[in-house]
Amino acid sequence: MVSAGWTIGELASRVAAALGDGYPGAPNGRVRDVPDARVIRWYATIGLVDRPAAMRGRTALYGERHLLQLVAIKQRQAHGRSIAEIQVELAGASDATLREIAATPDALPAATAEAEPQPEPAARVARFWTERPTPAPADAETAAAAPPRAEPALLTGVPLDGGAFLLLPATPDHDDQAAILAAAGPLLDLLSARGLLRSE
Repeated sequence: MVSAGWTIGELASRVAAALGDGYPGAPNGRVRDVPDARVIRWYATIGLVDRPAAMRGRTALYGERHLLQLVAIKQRQAHGRSIAEIQVELAGASDATLREIAATPDALPAATAEAEPQPEPAARVARFWTERPTPAPADAETAAAAPPRAEPALLTGVPLDGGAFLLLPATPDHDDQAAILAAAGPLLDLLSARGLLRSE
């Protein structure tokens, strides 16, 4: 168990420091230059950033890999890449790949000297929304009395601009995602005009 680390606010500050004063931001001006806590949580929800490394009570703790992921995302956004494109590129990326994309020095400060080693990236490729939770054990009497329940359908979220998501009962491939993003334009324009979208 990790005994120390960065809070989400400390992580956001370290991302800002790692990007430095020369960071140009995204060219379209619609994306926050530096992610705040809300954006970091959203990135974790859509699988762009790993879940917290540990918890201290109710406080989530983050480490160096989270920092690399966030800086890499912001660097790609600065080059005009969409969230969907960044998701495809960074899914399961190694720390070395993230460091190269983030263009950070090799000696980034570690979250803690006492932290256990992070699992290898291959173990993190699975997203939490694709994993069925382990059911709580039930005694024989309770199990016999309970009616059988249908397995819940797994959904795949396709991120759209402005924080919107399209939920699908199947996983779209790269061509599907491109077609969906193209077709979603009129709907996103309507949602934007009505003030129903947010900046990233």
